[in-house]
Amino acid sequence: MEPVVVRMAGRITPADGPRLCEELAAKLGRAGTREAADGDVICDVGGLTQVNLAVVDVLARLQLTARRLGGRLRLHGAPPELLALLVLVGLDEVA
Repeated sequence: MEPVVVRMAGRITPADGPRLCEELAAKLGRAGTREAADGDVICDVGGLTQVNLAVVDVLARLQLTARRLGGRLRLHGAPPELLALLVLVGLDEVA
């Protein structure tokens, strides 16, 4: 099974959270909950132009959505400043 992929690019605001969570839920729904539980949800953050707490908030929401639907969120292309911010707020298990 191919992993489910969600992409975050550009400048993320808190308003992007619901849209991205809905996108993830729809993709996991198509993949099937049983299969999603066996695989990772890849969040490609390589296209971010700004790293801030809004990005962290959206990642936390995506992580909760993935877990609720049986998946596990993993980051791809995370810049060092995002990794440092995730450690600072206690979300380093996503990285």
